[in-house]
Amino acid sequence: MNKVLYKPLNMAVSAAGGVLAGIAFKQIWKRVSGEEDAPNATDRDFTWTQVIIAAAAQGAIFGAVKAATERAGAVGYRKATGDWPTKD
Repeated sequence: MNKVLYKPLNMAVSAAGGVLAGIAFKQIWKRVSGEEDAPNATDRDFTWTQVIIAAAAQGAIFGAVKAATERAGAVGYRKATGDWPTKD
């Protein structure tokens, strides 16, 4: 099979990963902080520490979910085609 088929698959997997990461972060933030929403950098009701911790946690969760979904997509592609997707 042509590796060009991997690009649309990767886009779909990445989009799904972004949605999953957003849901995961929101749930984790709610459980850890007791707040419904994480602070924005410009929200004056939160301290520097709260804003930086929220941003770091969000980045870590998004990075982990992105890596997991991209890896799963690559493994699924290999199982379906016998080829490992590589960047051209």
